[in-house]
Amino acid sequence: MMPNLFTIMRDHVTLSTTCIDRLYLNGYMPRLQRPGQLSYFLRGHLGNPIPSPALFPPLRQRFVKGLDRFVGRYDVPRVPFKRGDRKDEIAAQYRARFQQSEGVVFVGVAQEKMSSFKASKGSGLAFSFRREPVYVNHYYFYVQDRQWGPAFVKVGSYIPYPVKLCLNGHEWVKQQLRHEGIAFEPLDNGFRWCEDPQRLQQICDRLTARDVEDFFERWSHRLPWPLTEEDRAAGYRHQLSIWQLEVSLTQIFDRPVQGRHFFEEVIRENLDLGRPDRVSLVFPTRHTRATRAPKRGYCTRVITQGVNPSLHVYYKSSHLKQYFKDGRGLRSELTINNTLDFGVNKGIENLDHLADLGRQANRKLLEIERVSHHCGFSDPSLERLQKPTVEGKQRASAMRFADPRVMALLQALCGFFHIPHGFRHRDLRPRVADLLGRSLDQYTSGQMTYDLRRLRLKGIISRIPKTHRYIVTTYGLKIALFFSKVYLRILRPGWLVLAEATQSFVGPLRRAFDRVQAEIDRLCHDARLEPAANT
Repeated sequence: MMPNLFTIMRDHVTLSTTCIDRLYLNGYMPRLQRPGQLSYFLRGHLGNPIPSPALFPPLRQRFVKGLDRFVGRYDVPRVPFKRGDRKDEIAAQYRARFQQSEGVVFVGVAQEKMSSFKASKGSGLAFSFRREPVYVNHYYFYVQDRQWGPAFVKVGSYIPYPVKLCLNGHEWVKQQLRHEGIAFEPLDNGFRWCEDPQRLQQICDRLTARDVEDFFERWSHRLPWPLTEEDRAAGYRHQLSIWQLEVSLTQIFDRPVQGRHFFEEVIRENLDLGRPDRVSLVFPTRHTRATRAPKRGYCTRVITQGVNPSLHVYYKSSHLKQYFKDGRGLRSELTINNTLDFGVNKGIENLDHLADLGRQANRKLLEIERVSHHCGFSDPSLERLQKPTVEGKQRASAMRFADPRVMALLQALCGFFHIPHGFRHRDLRPRVADLLGRSLDQYTSGQMTYDLRRLRLKGIISRIPKTHRYIVTTYGLKIALFFSKVYLRILRPGWLVLAEATQSFVGPLRRAFDRVQAEIDRLCHDARLEPAANT
């Protein structure tokens, strides 16, 4: 029997863990971003009579001298990074030799581009400042933290001293498990086994923005820092913003073959919609000049590299991928590259909300795949759609199979199930019009409103409270996929094969139909029945 995605995920998963994965953060000083703020910092705060670029070198030298004292006192290696060096591989070598439970593993130095201030001479002794890109030294502090495990902090050596943090949620969870004495087996960047799976997930869910801020506060006071305590007391402190966030869902199979079955079935489900190396899934989209590039619009692909396929779903600047990890686990992973894709700013205070969105997106991808391959439903569910219904005092007309308008609505809905914030009237209407082969003038706004009402009363969509946005329900996805599959993959191609205009193409279905027709003709001949003459 061919494996079923629904039963594979139900019967062959031994451990399921959802967790914040890699987390990249920017640190910036709100009070040192504009030229006027820089002038006040040099004159009003530091007490210099003239805000001059000649004050920049002493500030940088103070930071560098503090760094020299630090590496000398604690015997920390200093490693110059060259262009093209793989920093992670170099860090792995130094970490393998590091024996302490906490401390700085080494300091990397790299010349990289950043946005700093440049000065122009004005009248008299006055200077004006502007932001421009410059190449300066950045210092990578690779640390081992008791709470977070391996991490790094990168500090720019020029004003306004940009900072970057790289943390890993799975490493944070591993440290918590060690503190609690709970045994586990790692799976690279994840977990293969844990003696207490329920407690493992509880710890994963406990990671919040407060833990990130605690890490930064702790190490910004332990490491050499370009700002003094007096500067910080005056309000010149870094604030954290989210540069990139990964949220993953890892499911471990009892046998690796189950993972291969999963991907074989994902690809098999979609071979008729595109090339084998880039297979479109169930998210059809109307490509325009603004949405053609994957980073700007919606795109879904299955890419095979060697024998390992991976599924990639793009939503604006964000990226949802799914792959088979280390031969044992299915990893579904959302990477958020721009928090504005989800309607919030980049402040660290939005980390918890974005992590919830990531968990939701990963679950939705799996739900789509399971429902796509197991989308049957009961007779009452079908009858609910095919006949008029009354919800409260509201009546909804029937939505009959093969009706062109119904089929266009259901096919269009498949493209919106994965979007966290749902869709609006104006998002759905152009797709339905395209599928009907009509212009927007022919498929009016009033008709779209009527159809949305029908879909809502039938339970196919639901409205997000206090908004004009809708989401597709699980029942709605089952209906949409079942009707679309039956129509697009069975009936429409079958009708084309059986039509007289395509008799030159003799396929198995045509030959079988001809045999049935021949038997009917033979029975009629034996019964001395002849077709009625046309009059």
